[in-house]
Amino acid sequence: MPPSAPVDPRVRLAIRLLDKGIAAHGVPQRLLSDNGSALNPGRRGYVGQLVAHVSRLGVEAITGKPYKPTTQGKNERFHQTLFRYLDKQPLADSLEQLQSQVDAFDLIYNTERPHQGLPGRVTPEAAWLATPKADPPRPKPDRPRSRTLPAEAPVRTVPTEDTLRVIKLRENGSIRLHRVTYMIDGQRAGDDVIVIEDGDAIIVADLDGTILIEHTRPAPGVKYVGNGRPRGRRPKSIPVSPMS
Repeated sequence: MPPSAPVDPRVRLAIRLLDKGIAAHGVPQRLLSDNGSALNPGRRGYVGQLVAHVSRLGVEAITGKPYKPTTQGKNERFHQTLFRYLDKQPLADSLEQLQSQVDAFDLIYNTERPHQGLPGRVTPEAAWLATPKADPPRPKPDRPRSRTLPAEAPVRTVPTEDTLRVIKLRENGSIRLHRVTYMIDGQRAGDDVIVIEDGDAIIVADLDGTILIEHTRPAPGVKYVGNGRPRGRRPKSIPVSPMS
């Protein structure tokens, strides 16, 4: 197995930005990047931390060929459009103001501006919504799965960065995190979910990026956090015959 990548301060930032994208849009099938040491240094003979991070989620990390910038050319061209937009805006006094300008550009670019590279000059959002969405990858378990999973039995956790993990829901649809049980959804028992810890915020989403619960870390001594629904199985819906 190739040796691990040396420590690179840019890697943690790259992983953090990727995790934000996963939380918003779900786990992708593939991650395309260049061959930089902070992204995918596989051609240099070692496994990068970002590659190891996404591989645990089941994502295939791929790169363009060295010295072939056309592979990432569409992304580079996007940067040029962004910079031209920012050049026409008032000079930002802070990172917060700059982020607001970038957010405004994203809205215009994706939802208002016709894209000359798309059929019919539709917007990127329209093209995205019209394209079938691929199923998220399924991470390989680190141990064989049993046929039955008792509610209090340990469950498989795919290790990732400290801020994001993939955890399998227990038989009753809950997870246990830092000695606290969080009820998610009994009808999703056995499903893999994304667990994000950002300071005191606890966010649980499915692999498509849909948020299932969002809580503030409970006070010391609290051992159970519900999902806002009554305990027990949901009542089955009863078909109603039309009135004659």
